[in-house]
Amino acid sequence: MLPPLLHGGDTHAHTLAPPRGRRSTIARVMTGAGFRDHFSRAASAYARFRPRYPDALFDWLLAQAPSHDCAWDCGTGSGQAATALADRFALVVATDASVAQLARAEAHPRVRYVAGTAERAPLRAGAVSLVTVAQALHWFDTGRFFAEACRALVRGGVIAAWTYGNPSIVDDAACDRALVRCLDGVAAYWPPEREHVLAGYHTILFPFAEITAPTLALEQRWSLDELTGYVGTWSAVLRHRQSTGEDPTERLRAELTEAWGDPELPRLVRWPLAVRAGRST
Repeated sequence: MLPPLLHGGDTHAHTLAPPRGRRSTIARVMTGAGFRDHFSRAASAYARFRPRYPDALFDWLLAQAPSHDCAWDCGTGSGQAATALADRFALVVATDASVAQLARAEAHPRVRYVAGTAERAPLRAGAVSLVTVAQALHWFDTGRFFAEACRALVRGGVIAAWTYGNPSIVDDAACDRALVRCLDGVAAYWPPEREHVLAGYHTILFPFAEITAPTLALEQRWSLDELTGYVGTWSAVLRHRQSTGEDPTERLRAELTEAWGDPELPRLVRWPLAVRAGRST
């Protein structure tokens, strides 16, 4: 069997090295001119505060994949999905165009991080049985990415892209109303791609034999600091700060302080998860 990764003489070549210690060694960058970097300046917060995906999602993906040898996690960010996949697959190739994000990625002995765009995979044809995209498909040139996914997948392989929209604080109505006001306050600063997120990716042409995914949600029990840290990673908040010099999370914290009570008290935050999944033919 050919190794899944391309080597130095190949057209899409990337130099790879295994993770060392807590941080990951990153392959050299191969980014396209069209790459728009929304998150590098918040890479540390992104790694710390972005919610984790439910185990049930990865167990379902494991059951759908025709084999468990190799998966490709595209747009991996700081590796939240990649490390969960690596607990189930022999090898996970995790790619992202942001070196700053990958520098914060969690090391795992079965994850190989590679800097590069979604539209140009460092993989041989037919190398993977699963392709995943966690909260990133709306940033891609989807036509070119889907062509790469088809090339990289084995026949009958599975592709799954998932997204989550607006969160809610389900155990306190006053806190939830403050969060909604924060969302309303930054609404004008979301990039246009946000519409795909709110539509659960159903506005994106998905050229695969679709598989119905289970109904899932993300849930986190967070302190006040954790919630405001997460809000600070929103692309709309980052753009608002850059444009106005004001930080919407400070206003959110001020509103939440009285309603929250003890700031260390964990409150339940929930996001509905939308999954588009399909099989290559």
